Amino acid sequence: MNFNATLIGQSIFFILFVVFCMKVVWPPIMHALSQRKQNIADGLAAGERGKQDLELAAKRASETLREAKQQVTEIIAQGDKRGVEIVEEAKAQAKIEADRLIAGAKAEMEQEVHRVREELRQRVAELAVQGAEKILRREVDAKTHAALLATISQEL
Repeated sequence: MNFNATLIGQSIFFILFVVFCMKVVWPPIMHALSQRKQNIADGLAAGERGKQDLELAAKRASETLREAKQQVTEIIAQGDKRGVEIVEEAKAQAKIEADRLIAGAKAEMEQEVHRVREELRQRVAELAVQGAEKILRREVDAKTHAALLATISQEL
């Protein structure tokens, strides 16, 4: 066996093997590598989009939280304002009720004073009549008359 012939034969088979690999084996490997490269690029792009979406969601969440705090503050302020209004309304109602009760009490007091005056008038009239009867039954005497008037005035 000739070393040169073996070397040339091996070289030809190697070249045929390389051509066979380049035609049959290499395209699927290159296709798989390009798909893998594309998948990695898509994954990185999706990661970046996710990161941007996360930042955007964080901004939206902080904005929503700020708006919610502002609404809570407004609701509390409205509640305080309404509480003050209710207290003022209650004070006004209490004043009206107090005025009404005072007016009723004054009217009742005036009626009672009227009634007492009428009773007093009746009593004075009765006493005057009784005094006149006593004076007329007795003899007309200045000393007796003065004593009777003193007694009547004490009874009044």
